[in-house]
Amino acid sequence: MSSTLGTTAPLNHTLSLRELESLLTMLSRPRALIEVGLVLACLALSWLIVYRISKHVTAAPGHQSVLLGHRVYDGVLFPVIALLLALGARRLMPLLGEPVALFRVVIPVLLSLVVIRLVARVLRATMPDSIGIKLLERSVSWVAWLGSILWIVGLLPILIDELDEYKLGFLPKNARGESTTVYDLLVGVLQVGAIMLVVLWLSSAIESRLLRGKSVMDLSMRKIAVNLTRTALLVVGAMVALNMVGLNLSALSWLGGAVGVGLGFGLQKIAANYVSGFMILAERSLRIGDMVKVDNFEGRISDIKTRYTVIRALNGREAIVPNESLITTRVENLSLADPQVNVTTVVQVAYGTDVDALFPQLIEEIRRVPRVLSEPSPSVSLSNFAADGLELTIGFWISDPHNGQGGVRSEVNLAILRLLNRLEIDIPFPQRVVRTVTMAPVEPALPSDVSEALVQHRTDGLDKPAGPQ
Repeated sequence: MSSTLGTTAPLNHTLSLRELESLLTMLSRPRALIEVGLVLACLALSWLIVYRISKHVTAAPGHQSVLLGHRVYDGVLFPVIALLLALGARRLMPLLGEPVALFRVVIPVLLSLVVIRLVARVLRATMPDSIGIKLLERSVSWVAWLGSILWIVGLLPILIDELDEYKLGFLPKNARGESTTVYDLLVGVLQVGAIMLVVLWLSSAIESRLLRGKSVMDLSMRKIAVNLTRTALLVVGAMVALNMVGLNLSALSWLGGAVGVGLGFGLQKIAANYVSGFMILAERSLRIGDMVKVDNFEGRISDIKTRYTVIRALNGREAIVPNESLITTRVENLSLADPQVNVTTVVQVAYGTDVDALFPQLIEEIRRVPRVLSEPSPSVSLSNFAADGLELTIGFWISDPHNGQGGVRSEVNLAILRLLNRLEIDIPFPQRVVRTVTMAPVEPALPSDVSEALVQHRTDGLDKPAGPQ
């Protein structure tokens, strides 16, 4: 039995209970250390190969590499190379006269690890902010590990035969012309999932390549190319998956009509937002990085999706605006034709100040502020004769409105204050006069009974006739 297990048993041959007992017996022998060493050598060599590759590959900032991952061993490439080396070592063992025992367990485990890593890395690269990613990764991990265990112990073929006995009459017949079984349904689901996984991987790689670094193509046009490519790949992948499952695509013509009716009635807003997203990117009226103001919300466009646009305010808040609203409502773009923005501030000086001599000094002082542009030059104007002094309006230009206006306005105000203090020019402010009034002391109030008695006494005195003078 050990000879059959070690030399002639194919990889797709599952182990029976007797073969499993023989495998455990072989692993307990000292000669099994040769296989342990070969397994460790395969893992170490695969780690070294991936490490050398990662030194020469630079991923795009913020992009999660599917093949390499964040570290050397957490990508897809490490278990794939380890699996290939393990298959080669397994073929080498019979030539050396050594039985194969440990590789019968290691190869299914590495295959499961490849599936788990591939699903996890692709989903994290394509949908990094999705809530259900961890749950889906965990589910795939459990299924992969359970399948490998069932394959090793020889229970997977039995389970497949049992699932192939349960027929689902309400589903179309399979490619063999027979009723679809639960096994056929599971195989179809796995095929569709595998194809869609490859499609998502390709779209993620294309998006990373198009959006990486600087390119001759404008960023908005690259976003259009990314969205169109992803949509086309998903459509082609869905058609190929349905064809592989055995469904006749011509029988789905009714689905196109139903989808059209749904888009016309129930999904018209989604369709409008989808079309509006492409219009915004094509017209370039709004671009990623522009400073805009929508419904009293001002911020910088950080991303333009197919359905919505993300606007990030300078205080960190983010607004998700449907693309249709950006097409049909009034939007203020502060950097459409020119990113330069004019900022103003107001200061008062005392009456009698020589403003003709003050204006050039203010302009020169404001020009020294780092973010203030020299061209167009800052300007100073006498805007109002206020009650307390002369009101001066100072205007200056900046070219980076996405960094905010509060900081540069504060620096300009500080520069103006230092100049006025140096020139000993007063900044008038309202005067308040506080007058203190001293009140005469007030006699303490008498109790009510004493007060009534005193009033009665005075009344009695008035009723009596006056005596002789």
